[in-house]
Amino acid sequence: MGTPDFSVPALKSLAKSDDIDLRLVITQPDSPKGRGKKLVFSPVKQAALELGLDIFQPENLKSQDAIDRLTAITPDFFVVAAFGQILTQQVLDIPKICPINIHASLLPKYRGASPIQAAILNMDKQTGITTMVMAKKMDAGHILLSAKTPIALDDTALTLHDRLGLMGAELILETIFSLKNKTLTPTPQDHSRATYVSLLKKKDGKINWHSDNHQILAHINAMTPWPGAFTHIDNKTIKIFKAEPSDKTFDHAPGTIVRCDKTGIHVTAGSGTLIIKELMGTSGKRLTAQQFLCGHNLEPLTRFGL
Repeated sequence: MGTPDFSVPALKSLAKSDDIDLRLVITQPDSPKGRGKKLVFSPVKQAALELGLDIFQPENLKSQDAIDRLTAITPDFFVVAAFGQILTQQVLDIPKICPINIHASLLPKYRGASPIQAAILNMDKQTGITTMVMAKKMDAGHILLSAKTPIALDDTALTLHDRLGLMGAELILETIFSLKNKTLTPTPQDHSRATYVSLLKKKDGKINWHSDNHQILAHINAMTPWPGAFTHIDNKTIKIFKAEPSDKTFDHAPGTIVRCDKTGIHVTAGSGTLIIKELMGTSGKRLTAQQFLCGHNLEPLTRFGL
C-alpha cells in the first residue's frame, strides 16, 4: 500500500524478490491534475503497471468490498509506505503475521506527515528509516528494525527523501524475512519521547530573515522541493533553492541585500549573512544568482519582505 515516489523503491524491492509473492498493489485513486484536470496515475500505480502487478484503487479501505478483497488474498503481511489512508483495526487485523509500516524517521521521533523536512529543519545530525508493526494510533506501533543515515549540510528534503526511500526498500526485506524466520521481536516505543509533525502547507515556506543564517539555510533545504522556501521583493515572490551561510556581519536590518558578486547575493540574517546561490523569480525558471542578476537590477540595501 503506497502512493508517492517514496513508496516506489520498496514496491520494486518486494516485486523483485523471488521469495515474496506480491499479490496486490493498493494505491490511491487517479487524481485530476493541471488546467485540463486530466487524471494522473500515482507513482506507485505507474510502477505497478510496469511490473505487471495487480492493482486496487479503493476510494476507502473501510468499505466491505475492500475488506473482502483484502481478506480473500489471505496475506501474511501488509506493507504500507506513505499510502495516504488511515487503516481501521479491522483492516490491520487481516494479515496472518502483521501489517508493517515504513516510516521516514527514527521513531518515536517525528511521528506524522513530514518527518524528513522536520529532521532537516531542526538541524539534526542524523535521521533514518523505521519499520514498525502498524497500530491504530498513528506511527505508535512496536518497532521492528531501523537504519540510520547522516544529514549533510547540503541535504534537501528531496535528496534525503530519495536516500531514505532506497533504505526503506532494503530494510523492508530484512524485516519480512526476520519476522518470517522468527528471529525478530517487536520492541514497544517509548511514547514519552514521541514527537509529532504535521503536513506542510504552502505558507510554511516563508523565510524569516530574523532567524540565524544557519537556521534559514536549514529552512531552505527542508522546504526544497515543496512547498519551496520563498520571500518577497517589490511585492514579487522569490523562491530560493540553494544558499550557504557566511560569518560576515553587516550593520543592516535582517533581509537586507548588502552585496551582489560572483559568489551570489549576500543577505543579512538575524545572525550572520546568507549567500543565495540559486533562486527563481517571476520567470518561473530556476537560475543561478549570476543569471538572475543579469535580468534583475537589485539596488544596494534593497530589503526582502519579512
